[in-house]
Amino acid sequence: MAELAQVLRHLTPVDDPKALVDASTGDDAAVYLIDDDRALVVTLDFFTPVVDDPYDFGRIAAANALSDVYAMGARPLFALNLLGFPRDLLGEGLAEEIIRGGSDITREAGIPVLGGHTVDDPEPKFGMAVVGEVAVDALITNAQAQPGDALVLTKPLGTGIIATAVKAGKAPDAIAETAIRNMTWLNRGAAEVMARSGIRAATDVTGYGLLGHLRTLLRGSGRSAEVEVAAVPLIDGVLDLIAEGHVPGGTKRNLEDLAEDVDFGSTSHELKLALADAQTSGGLLMCVPQEKLEGLLTALEGEAPVAAVIGRITQGPPGKITLL
Repeated sequence: MAELAQVLRHLTPVDDPKALVDASTGDDAAVYLIDDDRALVVTLDFFTPVVDDPYDFGRIAAANALSDVYAMGARPLFALNLLGFPRDLLGEGLAEEIIRGGSDITREAGIPVLGGHTVDDPEPKFGMAVVGEVAVDALITNAQAQPGDALVLTKPLGTGIIATAVKAGKAPDAIAETAIRNMTWLNRGAAEVMARSGIRAATDVTGYGLLGHLRTLLRGSGRSAEVEVAAVPLIDGVLDLIAEGHVPGGTKRNLEDLAEDVDFGSTSHELKLALADAQTSGGLLMCVPQEKLEGLLTALEGEAPVAAVIGRITQGPPGKITLL
């Protein structure tokens, strides 16, 4: 994350009054006002394969790209494909399977894919640019968390660990299947519940892990947080895979980058890695006022893999996290 900050500091400051959200706050997507009441929400994301099956890879990448729009409380309108693929393998049918997987997820989301761009690349990469729309007064950002808000997470952690074990041929089939099911689960239902509940602060959990994305939200909101480690849901078997050494480099870098901002207390090293694990197509992390919590948890039943209350927003140094 420190390296990214060094890159982003070279961006020209945005002074357009219609730019409601830009890169300066580290939010999930860009937001641009198109009239007094509506704004466009635009994002893009792509990455190398996290599973062996090309169809599943396409599904995961599409769900991951859509998640940023859902996290802002927006409704996706359409998507564009982004594909890097080796030219000499185009005849194998793998690229078609990747795109088919992505198309099936966008069809589930109820939006069209209107085109895209492909480049010759020795290492396959796939993702999407997604354009959405939101009412300005319904926009959800990472800058509106309030002390006392409960932190609610909608997917268990561990997909980065599991993907690393899959690449090594060491992930049990049941664990790999659970990870794929979670990564291809659209955050649409959870986002609709979030919007109906009037939530104003949220993010999704992806490459910087739970703690990294929570820290960004806290910095944007000028708050601190406490996280109940025992309440954080993990995919069954993840801690065993960590103990066996299946930890991606991104997860290790995430943990190193958090050292000055997280009071880890007596948390074990394995759990630290799980909380910093670089997720793909992770869940939503919502900041929920206490008076709305019970209703939101009830409404989330069946709309998300889990609905776990994992901590609370507190008053304190911006970006500080205490593990309990």
